[in-house]
Amino acid sequence: MSEKGNTILIADDFLINRQLLKNIFQEQYEILEAANGKEAITLLTRYQDDIVMVFLDILMPVKSGIEVLQFMDEEGLIKVIPVIVITGEATDESDERVYELGASDIIYKPFAPNVVMRRAKNIMELYAHRIRLEKKLELRTEEVISGKKKLERFNEFLVNSLSTLAEFRTFDSDEHINRIKYFTRVILNYLRKHYTKYELTKEQVDMIVQASALHDIGKIAISDSILLKPDKLTDNEFEIMKTHTTLGAKFIEGFINNTKENDVFFRYCYDICKYHHERYDGGGYPEGISGDEIPIWAQVVSIAHTYDNLISKRVYKAPYVVSEAVRMINAGECGAFSPDVLECFNLAKEELYRVTEDENFSFADME
Repeated sequence: MSEKGNTILIADDFLINRQLLKNIFQEQYEILEAANGKEAITLLTRYQDDIVMVFLDILMPVKSGIEVLQFMDEEGLIKVIPVIVITGEATDESDERVYELGASDIIYKPFAPNVVMRRAKNIMELYAHRIRLEKKLELRTEEVISGKKKLERFNEFLVNSLSTLAEFRTFDSDEHINRIKYFTRVILNYLRKHYTKYELTKEQVDMIVQASALHDIGKIAISDSILLKPDKLTDNEFEIMKTHTTLGAKFIEGFINNTKENDVFFRYCYDICKYHHERYDGGGYPEGISGDEIPIWAQVVSIAHTYDNLISKRVYKAPYVVSEAVRMINAGECGAFSPDVLECFNLAKEELYRVTEDENFSFADME
């Protein structure tokens, strides 16, 4: 058979379509061909460790492309083998179903060979890099939990690796994480100075700042088709996106249950992952809790995260100027924040203005 990890499966009931795709990739990859969905499933089962990409037609005899996607989803293959659907007969409903089942892209017939090549290469590189990171994370985490690494190195690796993985999934730079940490520290320092009722120590502030880097770690479990969608999410897609809070908390919960030491740090991580989208008036998610039910460290990361989202470019929006971002937060246009946290945000706004607008300022150097 082929070199491991160098095979493309083309599933289409028309020979000419298979030949067109084969001509594009045969110089660099081994090619497997399936004339129907049943053959595709057989080949996927046999060569799943070799296949790096599937080109899939939807309308095929015996078993359809949708049934192939369902099989890959049920077997967990869709997480490690990207699928590009090639179709000439698509509707909004069929496109949505395809993306729901985990397809990475849809290309409509007739297609330009150079476009197919480029899009396939990009997707394969994305999957390969993500899988390498996840395997590295899994191996290092096992070492740490078994006691092979010191606790301090574990915390450093956990934060750096997981936040890097989340950044890669969303195409953020490491500056995003550094900004969140910096904004969180600035606001926490004002909270510690002006609101002693929270009894925050410098050590607690340091741990909360480190934990803030993991606020969006749950997004590693969200489909690329939703996470990277450049348009407004549908109601169903938004409900799926919202689950990144509980998925992140569930991930961190494993460390809480298996780590006897430094459980305070992991509790900060858990609370921040789960509650950084809650709002003071109960209008947030995932639980709709309100007021002091929301841990104060999650409230601080929430406003820091909101501010950074407003001033940053996203696939679905241009950045707001700093003054407009501050106005929107104070006007409640981004949800309700506690009076204490909002007051500290406003006390910090001159510093936030300065560092955000200074192109030479390095957030990483401040950590």
